[in-house]
Amino acid sequence: MKLSNWTGKKLFAGGVLFAVLAIAGATSLSRAAVNDPLKPADIVDTAVDAGQFKTLAAALEAAGLIDALKGTGPFTVFAPTDEAFAKLPAGTVESLLRPENKEKLKSILLYHVVSGNVPASKVVKLNGRSVKTLQGSTIKVRTKHGVKVNDAKVITTDVKASNGVIHVVDTVLMPKM
Repeated sequence: MKLSNWTGKKLFAGGVLFAVLAIAGATSLSRAAVNDPLKPADIVDTAVDAGQFKTLAAALEAAGLIDALKGTGPFTVFAPTDEAFAKLPAGTVESLLRPENKEKLKSILLYHVVSGNVPASKVVKLNGRSVKTLQGSTIKVRTKHGVKVNDAKVITTDVKASNGVIHVVDTVLMPKM
């Protein structure tokens, strides 16, 4: 092998390696920009990542509300945990998840959502007031002995999301139908 031939192959290999490293670096850089750990995820992804809202996530999907709650918002969601859904009468969740009950499920879920970003510092100032939900009905906020929304106790507040805030509740809110 001639020296010039070997040098050319070495330069070519080095160029390929540089290109691969450059692409890998750009890919990880763009992933870091998209998945910025300092920027919160949207409401849906935040709830899913928490691990205690599997039933809520399944219900949002069945109701066709995933894209809406991934929207720009801002939204305030009073999110019932899996334990809250488990407190419903036997068979209720399964029934609501059926396609023929999509509108009823959608109504129940939208009853848990308020337009705007309402952190706990503002919620506590709503004692005794009714707040309109995206479902169209109102929920009543009480702040004596902790915060309650209708009959649901708020157990965790101010879970930040890129398009609003989540307050975790221990009971599924049921609108009058």
